[in-house]
Amino acid sequence: MADKRKRPVLKAYENPDFLGSREGRLVRIVSEYLETQSRLERHRIIDTIVFMGSARVVPEKQAQQELRKARGKKAVERAKMQLEMSAYYEAASELAARLTKWSKELHDSEHRFVVCTGGGPGIMEAANRGASLARGVNVGMSISIPNEQSYNSYITHNLIFHFNYFFMRKFWLAYLAKAVIYFPGGFGTMDELFEFLTLLKTEKMKKHLPIVLFCKKFWNDVIDFDALVHYGTIDEEDRDYFMITDSVDEAFVHITEELKKYALAEREPSL
Repeated sequence: MADKRKRPVLKAYENPDFLGSREGRLVRIVSEYLETQSRLERHRIIDTIVFMGSARVVPEKQAQQELRKARGKKAVERAKMQLEMSAYYEAASELAARLTKWSKELHDSEHRFVVCTGGGPGIMEAANRGASLARGVNVGMSISIPNEQSYNSYITHNLIFHFNYFFMRKFWLAYLAKAVIYFPGGFGTMDELFEFLTLLKTEKMKKHLPIVLFCKKFWNDVIDFDALVHYGTIDEEDRDYFMITDSVDEAFVHITEELKKYALAEREPSL
């Protein structure tokens, strides 16, 4: 008969049943906070430029191939729109590359103004790709959701973060951000945009944070800021929280000038 005293006993922090249980939720939440903090500090990343936008946007070459293969009126219309939207993949990649080159020229001991995305495909991939092509460190903060690629292949090794909790992912995207660029996107992009605007409006986020909405037609079609002012649900000056542009050059100049004026001297994130 086996000696019961020699049976292996799991420590609490090694018990997968507990860690995956409702009772273990706080441990999981704290782990997503502390593990992220530890790795960012180890890689000397103290602030970021965040790119947000649709996971569905594809590179121009891929969009052209899919248009050639499209059959039927609806499929052709979708492929034509995908080709039109692919311009924003290319713009996000170019802007990320230019901002990365600019940040590398700062010769700082820490990695300053590192490109950071939600880690997935589409606009997120484009920004990570641009930063990677500029030979810059870049970050991806992905989320576990059904039916979507978890992270793209352009994120710097050891800087891929994979979250279970949206709120913890949002915290880290916001906490390190010194500028945010929103490209056309869906529910997730809108959620993130209005969360950042709410944090600024309520002064829960006290740092100066330049926000750029890229693609005038999209943003003016999708969100009627004039109507919000008209109905008195936002103030006229609330539109000063962001600028809207179609120009990579204009976005680059605006962001770098704002960072030089407000953020270069800061050493720690403030939220």
